[in-house]
Amino acid sequence: MLAFLLLLVCASILVSGVLAVCLKDVLAAMVASGLASLFAAVSFLLLAAPDVAMAEAAIGSGLTTFIFLYALRKTGNGKAER
Repeated sequence: MLAFLLLLVCASILVSGVLAVCLKDVLAAMVASGLASLFAAVSFLLLAAPDVAMAEAAIGSGLTTFIFLYALRKTGNGKAER
């Protein structure tokens, strides 16, 4: 059962990573990248590494996504000024 859940979470990481690369919208790509990091945190939790899972969730998924979204907002959502 654990192996099936881990396989499902790893497949979700792959799908989120591919979405992050293939999406044209920058905001959606950033959210997909944060989702991939969140799935990585879940996989660490399933592998009985709660300390690594907490660090990945806090830094990889939370802080990095927040910084990217802040930078996107400050740069005008990726649109050039005219």
